[in-house]
Amino acid sequence: MQQTNNIILSLIEKVYTNESSKNISLKKYLKGADILKQGQITQHVLIVKNGLVKCFYSEENCKEFIFDFLGSGEVVGEIEAIRHIKCLCNIQAVTDVEAYSFSTSCFHSLIEQNREFRDVILGELAERLIKTSQRASFQKAYSAKYGLLKLLDIQKEGNLKLSKSDMASYLGIDIRSLNRLLHAEQDKDVRLISHTI
Repeated sequence: MQQTNNIILSLIEKVYTNESSKNISLKKYLKGADILKQGQITQHVLIVKNGLVKCFYSEENCKEFIFDFLGSGEVVGEIEAIRHIKCLCNIQAVTDVEAYSFSTSCFHSLIEQNREFRDVILGELAERLIKTSQRASFQKAYSAKYGLLKLLDIQKEGNLKLSKSDMASYLGIDIRSLNRLLHAEQDKDVRLISHTI
Protein backbone atom coordinates (compact mmCIF):
# COMPACT_ATOMS: atom_id res chain seq x y z
CA MET A 1 0.00 0.00 0.00
CA GLN A 2 2.47 2.70 1.08
CA GLN A 3 5.15 2.95 -1.58
CA THR A 4 8.64 4.24 -0.83
CA ASN A 5 11.78 4.45 -2.95
CA ASN A 6 15.08 5.07 -1.16
CA ILE A 7 17.08 4.86 -4.40
CA ILE A 8 15.28 7.82 -5.96
CA LEU A 9 15.44 9.74 -2.69
CA SER A 10 19.22 9.35 -2.30
CA LEU A 11 19.73 10.19 -5.98
CA ILE A 12 17.65 13.40 -5.85
CA GLU A 13 19.39 14.44 -2.63
CA LYS A 14 22.73 14.20 -4.47
CA VAL A 15 21.34 16.22 -7.37
CA TYR A 16 19.87 18.76 -4.92
CA THR A 17 23.28 19.23 -3.28
CA ASN A 18 25.08 19.50 -6.65
CA GLU A 19 22.53 21.91 -8.10
CA SER A 20 23.08 24.26 -5.13
CA SER A 21 19.29 24.55 -4.81
CA LYS A 22 19.00 26.78 -7.88
CA ASN A 23 16.86 24.38 -9.93
CA ILE A 24 15.44 22.24 -7.15
CA SER A 25 13.68 23.52 -4.04
CA LEU A 26 12.43 21.83 -0.90
CA LYS A 27 8.73 22.57 -0.33
CA LYS A 28 6.55 21.87 2.69
CA TYR A 29 2.86 20.92 2.59
CA LEU A 30 0.60 20.69 5.62
CA LYS A 31 -1.63 17.67 6.23
CA GLY A 32 -4.67 17.91 3.93
CA ALA A 33 -3.00 20.26 1.43
CA ASP A 34 -3.67 19.73 -2.27
CA ILE A 35 -0.31 19.22 -3.95
CA LEU A 36 -1.50 18.52 -7.50
CA LYS A 37 -5.05 18.89 -8.84
CA GLN A 38 -6.59 16.58 -11.40
CA GLY A 39 -7.13 18.30 -14.76
CA GLN A 40 -4.79 21.20 -14.06
CA ILE A 41 -1.53 21.91 -15.83
CA THR A 42 1.52 21.50 -13.64
CA GLN A 43 4.97 22.89 -14.31
CA HIS A 44 6.68 20.83 -11.58
CA VAL A 45 7.67 17.30 -10.70
CA LEU A 46 7.96 16.40 -7.02
CA ILE A 47 9.83 13.74 -5.10
CA VAL A 48 8.58 13.13 -1.57
CA LYS A 49 11.35 13.58 1.00
CA ASN A 50 9.21 12.61 3.98
CA GLY A 51 5.56 12.24 4.81
CA LEU A 52 2.71 10.49 3.04
CA VAL A 53 0.54 11.55 0.10
CA LYS A 54 -2.48 9.92 -1.46
CA CYS A 55 -2.90 9.66 -5.20
CA PHE A 56 -6.57 9.57 -6.18
CA TYR A 57 -8.96 10.08 -9.07
CA SER A 58 -12.17 12.09 -8.60
CA GLU A 59 -15.18 11.22 -10.73
CA GLU A 60 -17.79 13.76 -11.81
CA ASN A 61 -20.23 12.39 -9.21
CA CYS A 62 -17.70 13.30 -6.46
CA LYS A 63 -16.67 9.68 -5.87
CA GLU A 64 -12.98 9.12 -5.32
CA PHE A 65 -10.80 6.15 -6.15
CA ILE A 66 -7.43 5.98 -4.39
CA PHE A 67 -4.71 4.50 -6.55
CA ASP A 68 -2.03 4.47 -3.89
CA PHE A 69 -0.36 6.07 -0.90
CA LEU A 70 3.13 7.34 -1.68
CA GLY A 71 5.93 7.91 0.82
CA SER A 72 9.60 8.86 0.85
CA GLY A 73 11.32 8.80 -2.54
CA GLU A 74 8.14 8.51 -4.56
CA VAL A 75 7.75 10.72 -7.63
CA VAL A 76 4.61 12.66 -8.57
CA GLY A 77 3.96 14.55 -11.77
CA GLU A 78 6.49 12.58 -13.82
CA ILE A 79 3.93 11.05 -16.20
CA GLU A 80 2.41 14.45 -16.86
CA ALA A 81 5.90 15.90 -17.49
CA ILE A 82 6.87 13.09 -19.85
CA ARG A 83 3.59 13.19 -21.80
CA HIS A 84 3.09 17.00 -21.59
CA ILE A 85 -0.45 16.52 -20.29
CA LYS A 86 -2.69 17.85 -17.53
CA CYS A 87 -2.65 16.13 -14.13
CA LEU A 88 -4.26 12.71 -14.38
CA CYS A 89 -5.23 12.63 -10.71
CA ASN A 90 -5.10 14.49 -7.41
CA ILE A 91 -2.19 14.34 -5.00
CA GLN A 92 -3.01 15.31 -1.41
CA ALA A 93 -0.91 15.34 1.77
CA VAL A 94 -2.12 12.70 4.26
CA THR A 95 0.50 13.88 6.78
CA ASP A 96 2.76 16.92 6.78
CA VAL A 97 4.99 16.48 3.74
CA GLU A 98 8.36 17.74 2.53
CA ALA A 99 9.08 17.29 -1.17
CA TYR A 100 11.80 18.22 -3.62
CA SER A 101 10.21 20.30 -6.38
CA PHE A 102 11.73 20.99 -9.77
CA SER A 103 10.42 22.31 -13.05
CA THR A 104 9.39 19.98 -15.85
CA SER A 105 12.25 21.44 -17.93
CA CYS A 106 14.72 20.50 -15.16
CA PHE A 107 13.13 17.02 -15.05
CA HIS A 108 13.58 16.61 -18.83
CA SER A 109 17.15 17.83 -18.53
CA LEU A 110 17.88 15.25 -15.81
CA ILE A 111 16.26 12.50 -17.91
CA GLU A 112 18.42 13.43 -20.93
CA GLN A 113 21.73 14.10 -19.16
CA ASN A 114 21.73 11.82 -16.11
CA ARG A 115 21.56 8.18 -17.12
CA GLU A 116 21.26 6.96 -13.53
CA PHE A 117 18.27 9.25 -12.95
CA ARG A 118 16.64 8.14 -16.22
CA ASP A 119 17.10 4.45 -15.39
CA VAL A 120 15.66 4.89 -11.88
CA ILE A 121 12.62 6.77 -13.22
CA LEU A 122 12.01 4.08 -15.88
CA GLY A 123 12.31 1.41 -13.19
CA GLU A 124 9.83 3.29 -10.99
CA LEU A 125 7.31 3.57 -13.84
CA ALA A 126 7.65 -0.16 -14.59
CA GLU A 127 7.21 -1.01 -10.89
CA ARG A 128 4.04 1.09 -10.68
CA LEU A 129 2.62 -0.62 -13.74
CA ILE A 130 3.29 -4.04 -12.20
CA LYS A 131 1.71 -3.06 -8.86
CA THR A 132 -1.33 -1.53 -10.55
CA SER A 133 -1.84 -4.72 -12.56
CA GLN A 134 -1.44 -6.88 -9.45
CA ARG A 135 -3.89 -4.76 -7.49
CA ALA A 136 -6.49 -4.87 -10.28
CA SER A 137 -6.14 -8.66 -10.47
CA PHE A 138 -6.35 -8.94 -6.68
CA GLN A 139 -9.56 -6.88 -6.54
CA LYS A 140 -11.12 -9.06 -9.25
CA ALA A 141 -10.07 -12.34 -7.65
CA TYR A 142 -10.76 -11.67 -3.97
CA SER A 143 -13.66 -10.29 -2.01
CA ALA A 144 -13.75 -6.82 -0.46
CA LYS A 145 -13.57 -8.58 2.92
CA TYR A 146 -10.20 -10.08 2.09
CA GLY A 147 -9.01 -6.70 0.79
CA LEU A 148 -10.14 -5.04 4.01
CA LEU A 149 -8.22 -7.54 6.15
CA LYS A 150 -5.09 -6.94 4.11
CA LEU A 151 -5.59 -3.15 4.35
CA LEU A 152 -6.05 -3.35 8.14
CA ASP A 153 -2.83 -5.40 8.44
CA ILE A 154 -0.92 -2.88 6.32
CA GLN A 155 -2.24 0.00 8.43
CA LYS A 156 -1.20 -1.78 11.62
CA GLU A 157 2.28 -2.60 10.31
CA GLY A 158 2.84 0.95 9.01
CA ASN A 159 1.26 2.56 12.08
CA LEU A 160 -1.14 4.46 9.79
CA LYS A 161 -4.59 5.79 10.56
CA LEU A 162 -6.78 6.14 7.49
CA SER A 163 -10.24 7.63 7.46
CA LYS A 164 -13.15 5.38 6.56
CA SER A 165 -13.59 7.46 3.43
CA ASP A 166 -10.00 6.76 2.35
CA MET A 167 -10.32 3.06 3.19
CA ALA A 168 -13.50 2.76 1.12
CA SER A 169 -11.96 4.68 -1.79
CA TYR A 170 -8.87 2.47 -1.72
CA LEU A 171 -11.00 -0.70 -1.72
CA GLY A 172 -13.32 0.63 -4.42
CA ILE A 173 -16.48 0.32 -2.28
CA ASP A 174 -18.86 2.78 -0.62
CA ILE A 175 -18.73 3.68 3.08
CA ARG A 176 -21.90 1.69 3.87
CA SER A 177 -20.29 -1.47 2.52
CA LEU A 178 -17.12 -0.71 4.45
CA ASN A 179 -19.10 -0.23 7.68
CA ARG A 180 -20.83 -3.59 7.16
CA LEU A 181 -17.48 -5.30 6.63
CA LEU A 182 -15.94 -3.62 9.68
CA HIS A 183 -18.96 -4.53 11.81
CA ALA A 184 -18.81 -8.16 10.66
CA GLU A 185 -15.07 -8.32 11.47
CA GLN A 186 -15.66 -6.75 14.90
CA ASP A 187 -18.42 -9.30 15.66
CA LYS A 188 -16.13 -12.12 14.55
CA ASP A 189 -13.34 -10.86 16.84
CA VAL A 190 -15.75 -10.60 19.81
CA ARG A 191 -17.03 -14.15 19.19
CA LEU A 192 -13.45 -15.43 18.86
CA ILE A 193 -12.37 -13.74 22.13
CA SER A 194 -15.44 -14.95 24.07
CA HIS A 195 -14.94 -18.48 22.70
CA THR A 196 -11.29 -18.60 23.83
CA ILE A 197 -12.00 -17.31 27.40
